[in-house]
Amino acid sequence: MSDLVRAAVQVGPKQIEMREFRRPTIGPDDGLIRVEANGICGSDVETYRGHMGMNSKPFIPGHEPMGIVEEIGEEAAKRFGVEPGDRVALEVVVPCRACADCLTGRYQACRNRKYGHGVTGIDVEPILWGGFAEYMYLSPTSVVHKIDKTLPAEVAAMYNPMGAGVRWAVHLGEVGLGDTLVVLGAGQRGLMAVIAAKAAGAGKIIVTGLESDAHKLALAEEFGADHTVVVGEGGQDIVEVVADLTDGRMADVALELTPMAAGPITDAFKVVKHGGRVVLAGLKGHREIPLVTDLIINRALSIKGAFGVDYRGYEEAIRLIESRAFPLERLHTHTFGLDDAALAIDTLSGDAPSDVPPVHVSIHPNFA
Repeated sequence: MSDLVRAAVQVGPKQIEMREFRRPTIGPDDGLIRVEANGICGSDVETYRGHMGMNSKPFIPGHEPMGIVEEIGEEAAKRFGVEPGDRVALEVVVPCRACADCLTGRYQACRNRKYGHGVTGIDVEPILWGGFAEYMYLSPTSVVHKIDKTLPAEVAAMYNPMGAGVRWAVHLGEVGLGDTLVVLGAGQRGLMAVIAAKAAGAGKIIVTGLESDAHKLALAEEFGADHTVVVGEGGQDIVEVVADLTDGRMADVALELTPMAAGPITDAFKVVKHGGRVVLAGLKGHREIPLVTDLIINRALSIKGAFGVDYRGYEEAIRLIESRAFPLERLHTHTFGLDDAALAIDTLSGDAPSDVPPVHVSIHPNFA
């Protein structure tokens, strides 16, 4: 077994270099994961482009890592309930587990956290914090989820977008039996929201996308959407469409997922009923977005911001994936090796040509 670990390092906007690092020495309280696959999402695209959230120092990306426990210390094995050979997924947040926020279940707000998987610089030992690597470090306070080893790696790697669908639509949006949900945006997380809402008993699901999203809208219908709507230039007015489909009652919940776009936020406020619920999850790169607060006040709307996925969201998402109730393999379109990390990101964003329209894209370090 080599003492060196290969990793893809982002050193600047649209700049990724292959480097080798010393394999960490594992003690009683930590571990090492052999990365099987790491999913790529829209935030990876914007970070790669330098639009948001990029570390000022070189770092190993990959905040959706999933793999096999290669080494594990005795204390860590007890804490996480795992042993060598188990398949696990890691959350991006690495909390302290001791502050008031952590101890009351709000570990995503931990003010003491110093590290994160896929976001920590390579100047922080033991360096291998991200999933764009052959192996990655399992710290004493990482958050770990076990996953069925018999699932295909590319399907198991969907735990993060599925977690978003579960948490954003069902936990935050409170979609329940008979509810009407409007999903603004037909990317990975929009499609997973359709699946989660369907599993929760939603009565009517409406999904929007651009003309270029035709393949994603078709998948949305395949996975349970009752109506898909092409919006944008030359498309339909989603507010009018929802009014027509609901006989003027409008939706119970709207989930806004579009990246960098301002208009869909106002659409989300308008497509729900008086007293309706709106979940905002589409990052806008810290742009100033015009906000008509009178819409929120006069329509008595409940607005929630969706920051990532929490433990409950991941656990329920993994159980949903493990149920095999939905043919999730239909969503996976591209597999790349570690050397093609930049190409993988460009493929998801559409910056690289592809014969197959991208939906779910993942990096598999051992893929040749």
